[in-house]
Amino acid sequence: MDFTTIESMEAARKGYNIKNGAEEMPVYGNWKNFTVKDGLPDDKAYAVRINGDQVLVGTHHGLTVYENGKWRTYTTEDGLAHDGVVSIDVNVLTGDVWIGTLGGLNRWSGGKFETFNQFNSGMPNDLVYNVFCFGKDVWMATGGGAGHYDTYTKEWEIFTEQNAPMHEPWTYAVSAGDGKVWIAAWGGGVIEYNTATKHFRDYIDPDGFMEIDLEPDDGVIHDITTATSYADGILWVATYFGLSRYDGKNWKGYFDHDSGLATNFINFVRAEGPVVFICCDNGLSTFNGDTWITYKKNDNNEDGKAIVMKDTTVIEEIPLSPCISHNFIIGVDTEDDVIWLATSKGVSRGERIN
Repeated sequence: MDFTTIESMEAARKGYNIKNGAEEMPVYGNWKNFTVKDGLPDDKAYAVRINGDQVLVGTHHGLTVYENGKWRTYTTEDGLAHDGVVSIDVNVLTGDVWIGTLGGLNRWSGGKFETFNQFNSGMPNDLVYNVFCFGKDVWMATGGGAGHYDTYTKEWEIFTEQNAPMHEPWTYAVSAGDGKVWIAAWGGGVIEYNTATKHFRDYIDPDGFMEIDLEPDDGVIHDITTATSYADGILWVATYFGLSRYDGKNWKGYFDHDSGLATNFINFVRAEGPVVFICCDNGLSTFNGDTWITYKKNDNNEDGKAIVMKDTTVIEEIPLSPCISHNFIIGVDTEDDVIWLATSKGVSRGERIN
C-alpha cells in the first residue's frame, strides 16, 4: 500500500474535502463545554481524537470516551498502561486505537487493552508523549527516543542520539506524510526520516540563539520543538517561541507580534488540509496561510470571541457565548464541521457557523 492511499484514507475518515477547504476559513461557534460535573474524570485534558461516533479524550485520570451523549472512562483497572493519557491516534487500516500514556503504550482493539512497555517490547521508553499511526506503522515520541512499530512484522525500531541526528533522546511529537516522518526533538529541532531510503536529515535553528530569532525565515525558528504536523505539502512546526512553516524549500516563521498567532507558546499543532490548528497557552489559533482566527475566552465569564486577522490587522471580532472552556489549549481535532479541544479546564466542542 502506498502513501497516497494511506493519506486519502485519512482524508476520507476525516470527512475533509481539501479541494473545497481553501475558499474560506472555518469559523466555530455554538460551543459546548464539558468538565468533571458533566462526567469527565478530570478537568485537565491532554489529548482529543474523533473516532467515528466516539470522541476519545486523554486525561490525568484515564481515557474517557464520549458516545451517545455520555462519558465512559477507562483506567488501569480496565487494562490501561497508566492513567495519565497524553496522546491518542487511530489506525485507519484496522480501526485500532493507539494510546500514549506516562507509563507505556496501549493498543485498544475489540474492547481489550494491550500494553507495550520497555519490559515486554522494543519500546524506547515508557513515557509516551505522542503516538502517530501511518498505514501499518505506529510511530511514537518518548522520553528515550522515537520508536517505530510495524504492526505486520511486529518489529520495533528505536531512534536516539546513537543512530539519528539528535542531541539527546528526548522527543516530544511525531507526524508523517508523503513517505517521511518528522520528529520534534527537545533541543534538536525537527528530524526528518525518509522511510524509503532510511536516511535522516535535521532542521535546526541556524542562528543558534535560544532567546531570539536573529535571522527571520532562515530555518525552524527554535530548537525546542513541541509538535509537527503535515498536510497539503506543508510541514508545520510548533515551538514554545512561535510557529514555523516549511514547504519543502523555504521556511517561514510566525510570532505573536507579527501575525495573528495567539501566543508564541504552542503546546500542539494539527494541520487538516489547508488549515492549521494551533494550541497555545492563551487561546486557539487557526491559519490557512492567509487569514488568522483566534478563539479566546473572557477572563471573568464563559463568553469570548473569535478574532479574525490578516497579518497584524484585526478584520473582525465575532462574539461567542459561550466560548471555549479555557484558554490553555493542549489538544485539538476536527472532522466535517465539528471541532473538539482538550484544555486545562475541560473539553470543548464547537460547530462551524459559516
